[in-house]
Amino acid sequence: MAALRLTLAASLAAARARLPLGRCPPPAPCSASAGAMEPEPRWLAGLRFDNRALRALPVETPPSGPEGAPSAPRPVPGACFSRVRPAPLRQPRVVALSEPALALLGLGAPPADAAAREAREAEAALFFSGNALLPGTEPAAHCYCGHQFGQFAGQLGDGAAMYLGEVCTAAGERWELQLKGAGPTPFSRPTEWTTLKVNPGVNSGRWAMMTCRCSSIRQADGRKVLRSSIREFLCSEAMFHLGVPTTRAGACITSQSTVERDVFYDGNPRPEQCAVVLRVAPTFLRFGSFEIFKSSDEHTGRAGPSVGRNDIRVQMLDYVISTFYPEIQATHASDSVQRHAAFFREVTRRTAQLVAEWQCVGFCHGVLNTDNMSIVGLTIDYGPFGFLDRYDPDHVCNASDTAGRYSYSRQPEVCKWNLQKLAEALDPALPLELAEAILAEEFDAEFRRHYLQKMRWKLGLVRAEREEDSALVARLLETMHLTGADFTNSFYLLSSFPAGPESRDLDEFLSALTAQCASLEELRLAFRPQMDPRQLSMMLMLAQSNPQLLALIGTRASLARELERVERQSRLEQLSPAELHSKNRSRWAEWLLEYRCGGC
Repeated sequence: MAALRLTLAASLAAARARLPLGRCPPPAPCSASAGAMEPEPRWLAGLRFDNRALRALPVETPPSGPEGAPSAPRPVPGACFSRVRPAPLRQPRVVALSEPALALLGLGAPPADAAAREAREAEAALFFSGNALLPGTEPAAHCYCGHQFGQFAGQLGDGAAMYLGEVCTAAGERWELQLKGAGPTPFSRPTEWTTLKVNPGVNSGRWAMMTCRCSSIRQADGRKVLRSSIREFLCSEAMFHLGVPTTRAGACITSQSTVERDVFYDGNPRPEQCAVVLRVAPTFLRFGSFEIFKSSDEHTGRAGPSVGRNDIRVQMLDYVISTFYPEIQATHASDSVQRHAAFFREVTRRTAQLVAEWQCVGFCHGVLNTDNMSIVGLTIDYGPFGFLDRYDPDHVCNASDTAGRYSYSRQPEVCKWNLQKLAEALDPALPLELAEAILAEEFDAEFRRHYLQKMRWKLGLVRAEREEDSALVARLLETMHLTGADFTNSFYLLSSFPAGPESRDLDEFLSALTAQCASLEELRLAFRPQMDPRQLSMMLMLAQSNPQLLALIGTRASLARELERVERQSRLEQLSPAELHSKNRSRWAEWLLEYRCGGC
């Protein structure tokens, strides 16, 4: 196990080192963009900003309006950013600071003196809430589009987030700072809790769309509330410490300001405290950043705000590659097509590795739209998300995703689909047929390689790689599924498995392993049929009489899953708790024998 711990430690260090960083020029004098009346920082005074993105990419200057008026929602053509200003909050205060994330910016450890710590928190509350701006910051909202639940949604953009600027550290690293929840921008949109419910279409990989409208409306206020901000703060830091590439959270700030939110989605909104998260990343550019050039979509009729502006597409590619992929820029400086191809190949590899990391820790993103996919291979935008408890490959963590498009098992497939949309967005700067060939060649192979490597490490299979390892992992997951085992707890228990042939009897270990499996009542609830019996009967008749129509409306897979549920439910009804325990023990004993041989 010592070798396993060393291997895992090396893996974690490699995962952290993998985060792409742009190199910074020598610190430049800060620009006085915040205005003469801004308070002077003390603790944060050492932060030096060099806002390369705003110099390299087109920025919209907002239309004139009353001083202090909120940004009006509007199309933003011909620009990648629009200048904004955070809206003040009443009595902001610190909920939490992440010292490891803030250390990335060169900020020192918290002082031992209580009064000094209190002064530091007061400064963090002031500047990380957006109530005051640090010298050198230039608040702006990023314009992007996206495919949401498989359908092109047109202009989206930073509706509740603001780019502050890019901090250059003494180590030569560059970190973009962003405030999430700091007030309205041109991209803030009212949300009518409209859910796009989708089903897979025929062969083409396209998705049919149905719409369900609920009763609550959220105003275009650009605010986030405390409960969702705490979740983002905790999960982004947890993911980093799990070794998963991710944006970081430096601070979570709450306030006495409130907004109306429908907490339970039942048509009864109530006031909630406004909060802001300070997010840190090399960049927050995403697949959707390149979709602002998309022409009118054949399904939705929507188009990107900068359709036809190939000059901006090339400008953005030049900026992204030179800043975040400098080795590609250096290798293919004289051949733009090969440079763009190498860039897309690397994005494909990083995305495949990222989703493999998610699968290995049981993470479910929940909203894998193209506007939530990082251009540098990070986990971004923690909205509805979750981790597997009982292992269920069809687990869906987003209540709006009734069709299961973003279920745990579909995440690799969806990420590949999103890369296809990125490929389409890069054309003609990167010819589509070349990008599609790269995607076909790289994604599946890289995902399988990285996933199996991580699973080997999780299982301690570090001495030698065997062809049987992939089947061993597959049978482990099948055993987890059949026994209702907890995903994380199973791996935790396996870390203490007595692997040697001379080890003690397995009875005690098997008892611990089966004790964390689901009860009979839990399994019956989990596998209860989801279709009305009359609906299921009608679908079965349709499958016999007109299978082509069944495929056309995209319910063949759903029908197969429902039949599996019915069959599983029937078997469970005939079991007693004692019989279930005996079956679970037998299944785990069989797999453990195979595991012990594999580890020898």
